[in-house]
Amino acid sequence: MLPSFRKPENDLQSGPGAPLPTSAPPSSLGARPSAPLMRGTSERGVASVIGPELLITGNLISKGEVQIEGEVQGDIHGSHILVGERAQITGGIIADEVVVRGHVMGSIRGKRVLLQTSSHVEGDVYHNTLAIEQGAFFEGKSRRTDDPTAGFGRFDHPSSAPAPVPQRSAAPPVPPPLTAAPAAPSLDPVTG
Repeated sequence: MLPSFRKPENDLQSGPGAPLPTSAPPSSLGARPSAPLMRGTSERGVASVIGPELLITGNLISKGEVQIEGEVQGDIHGSHILVGERAQITGGIIADEVVVRGHVMGSIRGKRVLLQTSSHVEGDVYHNTLAIEQGAFFEGKSRRTDDPTAGFGRFDHPSSAPAPVPQRSAAPPVPPPLTAAPAAPSLDPVTG
């Protein structure tokens, strides 16, 4: 739900030429944004969205931000992952930043992990920074580590790059020349 902006009643300017409001009213400390706000969203571009009617069976890999509102049965790799309130994840999550509002059954590996009030996480969380809001459900181990995503097949690690495919030449391979084996001594007394 987008915030509604209302013009103050004492504002005399109206119509198409009137200036637009430049800032939203300040929010209270406990208020949570209804839109998925993650650091630098506008700098990275548009997030890839897995809608609520979508089921993905298999691994999901993205170099950017992924917002999941549907169901994923597999591992998710990305730079920024947002698990929506109605999302269901069965598998691991690996990202620099992970915000969970929905249900995750599996491990989470992220440099910055936030479990919001509506989240339900059953699995271990490996993190550099972890924040858990009051009311969030978390059952598992929390392990702090300097780089929780290192060596886990992220798209920017060389270990996860596909192996180069050997190039075949146009001509078929030439078999080695056949050589005659020396004759074995005969065991026949007649031929000798």
